[in-house]
Amino acid sequence: MSKDKNPRRVADNEARAKLRMLRTSPQKLNLVAAMIRGKKVDKALTDLTFSKKRIAADVKKCLQSAIANAENNHNLDVDELIIAEAYVGKNLTMKRGRPRARGRFGKIVKPFSELTILVRQVEEQA
Repeated sequence: MSKDKNPRRVADNEARAKLRMLRTSPQKLNLVAAMIRGKKVDKALTDLTFSKKRIAADVKKCLQSAIANAENNHNLDVDELIIAEAYVGKNLTMKRGRPRARGRFGKIVKPFSELTILVRQVEEQA
C-alpha cells in the first residue's frame, strides 16, 4: 500500500524551476529577473543570451530548466509559454572582513540569493 500522490503546487498549465545559492545580491538578480518577466520564453532566452550582466547566464539556465519541466513533466507546448512570474529571494550571507587602519575592522558581506521562475502556457489569440 502506497501513499497518495502529492497534489500539484502549481496549476495544470504551469511549470516552475527554482535556483538556490546564487552568488549575487538579490537586488542585482532582480534587475535581470525584471528584464524577462512577462515575456515569451524564446524572446527571454535571446535577451539573456546577449545580456552583459554576469548573473544572466545562471538565470538563463533556470529558465531552460523551467521550460524542460513544462515540456517533459507537464506536457505543455513550448511555443505557447510565457514567463508568468520571476521572483527573487534572499539566502544566506557570508560575513568576511578586512583589517583597516588604527585597529579597526572593515566588514565585507557576500550575499547569496535564490530565483524562482514560473512559466505558463497561454493560447495565442488569432
